[in-house]
Amino acid sequence: MGRGAEDTLHAFVEGRRTALFRSAYLLCGDRHEAEDLVQTTLVKVVLGARRHGRIDHLEAYARKTLVNTFIAARRRFWRREQAYGEVPDGPGVSVDSDTGLMVRAALARLAPKQRAVLVLRYWDDLSVAETAELLGMRESTVKSHAARGIAAMRAAVREEHV
Repeated sequence: MGRGAEDTLHAFVEGRRTALFRSAYLLCGDRHEAEDLVQTTLVKVVLGARRHGRIDHLEAYARKTLVNTFIAARRRFWRREQAYGEVPDGPGVSVDSDTGLMVRAALARLAPKQRAVLVLRYWDDLSVAETAELLGMRESTVKSHAARGIAAMRAAVREEHV
């Protein structure tokens, strides 16, 4: 990998880290887990770029890596339990508007693939076709996940207001 490619890769990592973190936070709902997810994603992107020499669509590659890493982590059995050195005082949620809290809570209830579709479609503003390509699904599956995810989120928000 040449110096120019290394510089491009470094600039990408520095420039897109915050955007990737925002998407990761919406996917997993936990700041520390989102930081780990972004770090793992960026390591995979750098290693992939070095292995392949050059990646034409670095942004798409990074998003796909982020989502795939998130979904794979949700499948692992050991992710179901977490050990803590100290018992946390409460949820690690920063002060936010009620709406933001409700949206994140509703997102957290969704299946990982539904959550990934909603984050990519409505947060990262990707089209149905782009989301389908990124996740390796049919466009009809993306539409279905989006519709069911939004319906589940609306039900969760209604439940909060009752």
